[in-house]
Amino acid sequence: MGIPDEIARMKKNKLITIRHGDDPPDDRVHSFALAMGLEPVVVKPFKGEPLDFDLSMVAGTVLYGGPHSVFETNKNPFLNDEAKWIETCLKQDIPILGICQGAQQIAYHLGAWAGPHKGGQHEFGYYEIHPANTGQTWLKESLTVCQAHFHTFDLPDGAQRVAGNEIFPNQAFAIGDNVLGVQFHPEVTIEGFRRWQNAKWANYGKPGAQTREEQSRLMHAHDAAMADWFGGVMRRLFSHQHPNE
Repeated sequence: MGIPDEIARMKKNKLITIRHGDDPPDDRVHSFALAMGLEPVVVKPFKGEPLDFDLSMVAGTVLYGGPHSVFETNKNPFLNDEAKWIETCLKQDIPILGICQGAQQIAYHLGAWAGPHKGGQHEFGYYEIHPANTGQTWLKESLTVCQAHFHTFDLPDGAQRVAGNEIFPNQAFAIGDNVLGVQFHPEVTIEGFRRWQNAKWANYGKPGAQTREEQSRLMHAHDAAMADWFGGVMRRLFSHQHPNE
């Protein structure tokens, strides 16, 4: 590697985090990025904030979850701007992590179906997922993870299934080494999930949703393992873009 290439790498320190709500940036994406020497840049296209960045400085991007149906682009035109950003990152080999709605957006952008579970099922709480026997190396053993969704997606062409469970068989997919979409929320801390439990949208009583007591029991039992796995994902996706890792 020559000196110009090394200088170019040193500039790639911004992690563009696309948010679909107003939760504070106290989640694991933010904290892991800082620990890796990256600068997490929060942008909210749903509030009109532009996705206008110097790509030479972008180490990767994260599309968060949210309340928006990914196919309602006429109702929520900012989703078209995010689709253009996804396309740009794919073309430029910029690493992408899609979380919940973000994973659905990647799949939908690549031509796959996304929408509500056809049986009306929800996952709200902590649920076990299992690694897919596809030769993938992202998830090596079953893991209990934070969930808050009732939409799902089909796998896009060229994607490798990473994880699933009985109710939602597509819980995670990868495209090459630079793109990972997860239906669940490994970024959410205990404090963050406590906010969700108290939110107006909390889907208690829906088919498949756990009680608050069950959520809290499973959260304390499995949060540390989920955080450990997610730290590895963050390093795998984004640290090779940064010269200090």
